[in-house]
Amino acid sequence: MSVSHFTFRGRAVPFRPGESVAAALLEAGILDFGRDANGAQLRYFCGIGACQSCLVRIDGRLVEACLTPAAAGTAVLAVGD
Repeated sequence: MSVSHFTFRGRAVPFRPGESVAAALLEAGILDFGRDANGAQLRYFCGIGACQSCLVRIDGRLVEACLTPAAAGTAVLAVGD
């Protein structure tokens, strides 16, 4: 099975085809996705996009990591980055 990579805060994160950004981050041991405007920690919680606890920034847009397919070469940033 082929493995591709995206970066999170400059760190290469491997993922398999069809995997979400959140799944790849969790598998890589990355649990802290950043902080929201109120300073609360953002991390994986519901897995269905209802809670917005896994918000990350991709191409300047805020997206739910659990609903966003991982893409090779993408730079994923924490919300506060």
